[in-house]
Amino acid sequence: MNSIGKILLAAIAAAGLATIVSFSAAAADVIEVSLTDTGAGVDMPKDLGMGMNGDMSKATMGITVSKKQVKAGQVTFNVTNASKELIHEMLVAPVADVSKPLPFIANDFRVDEEAAKDLGEVSELDPGKSGSLTITLKPGIYILFCNIAGHYMAGMWTLITAK
Repeated sequence: MNSIGKILLAAIAAAGLATIVSFSAAAADVIEVSLTDTGAGVDMPKDLGMGMNGDMSKATMGITVSKKQVKAGQVTFNVTNASKELIHEMLVAPVADVSKPLPFIANDFRVDEEAAKDLGEVSELDPGKSGSLTITLKPGIYILFCNIAGHYMAGMWTLITAK
């Protein structure tokens, strides 16, 4: 093999290795997320936000995840609204202290997204629809919640950990 062939072979090998390295570095951890409720005609509790010590067994809405712990780095949330009647969304925000409620705007029955420092969201999903969000998480605790009026306080949140 002549020197041009050796150089070409080395370049192809290096490009292949770079592709393998960048693919594995870019691979995101994936969490399957389901947004649920017990129906539109149910009275919603108003005291089930994080840190409020409400009786979560009375929750009429919820978020379930395929795993509660991921590696720090890129994480993809594949979100499905499993409701038959209601629109839901999913936001992600860091949590400094799980014993303290998120900042809340009582008149709007919603979390103050800016004060909660949300990192991204899958916006309003009609019943049966899906969406996804990929973000980078540092090590820590994060809350996933629905911020449609009243849903967070009705128990529609869960915590995950990035390590």
